[in-house]
Amino acid sequence: MKFMPLTIAALLLAAPAFALVPINQEEHINKTLLKGFIGDAIADNCPTIEPRKIRALLELNDLRDYALEQGYTAEEIRAFVTDKAEKKRGKAEAAAWLKERGAEPGKPDAYCAIGEEEIAKDSLIGQLLRSTK
Repeated sequence: MKFMPLTIAALLLAAPAFALVPINQEEHINKTLLKGFIGDAIADNCPTIEPRKIRALLELNDLRDYALEQGYTAEEIRAFVTDKAEKKRGKAEAAAWLKERGAEPGKPDAYCAIGEEEIAKDSLIGQLLRSTK
């Protein structure tokens, strides 16, 4: 019993270590959203690839559930996904990812090639897309 105060003190000092990172810095959430932004950009710039909207909605629901399980509130999640600055950041990261692979606006063939490759790999990006070829 005499170690109980030490144990409680140690737990209280360790509590900040269990604090959540800001949602816009949570790795899994941000990587998953980035893949969605990439898929959107491909679908927007390639005439032979369409978004799989129901699949995207299911993925967003899974991501919301994941965020809730991590301890983020519904309000935090809603604020994050509707924040215009965060959307702009996500689109910019997607554009940079695509540009590294040769895709730039005005080059639909590059977007199509990346999209077809992601579909063939069955990556999350590819799962969010459908080829109409």
